[in-house]
Amino acid sequence: MISRSLLRQLPVRVVTGAFVLHSGLGKRNADQEAAEQMHGWASSTYPVLGKLDARRFATLLSAGEIATGALLLAPFVPAAVAGAALTGFAGALLGLYAKTPGMRQEGSIWPTEQGTGLAKDVWMLGIGLSLLADGVTRDR
Repeated sequence: MISRSLLRQLPVRVVTGAFVLHSGLGKRNADQEAAEQMHGWASSTYPVLGKLDARRFATLLSAGEIATGALLLAPFVPAAVAGAALTGFAGALLGLYAKTPGMRQEGSIWPTEQGTGLAKDVWMLGIGLSLLADGVTRDR
């Protein structure tokens, strides 16, 4: 029998999980140019990533997105686990938004036209935090 908690979570888990999984699958076979572009952007915000080869980075990013999407889609994965994974993923994306020049209007949190693609990922942070809170409060 499906719990009420899972029924409440199902719409956001399916929609978000499918979106993130699809994104990860799309990066699986990134060509060198795409890998270098993703790597360059990420490593400019997170310098520690500069130590990785661009292809290796793209492979790891793809695997991380696929794993996050799969955790969300698997109903047997506790909400707290799926929520923590999504919160971490969304937090990293929002870090790119916050730290990359030109993504935000000067002196503001609001996005520029170029920043809208990343700023909209705030919804994933909200869903991740909600799943995490639901999982932590319901498991006790």
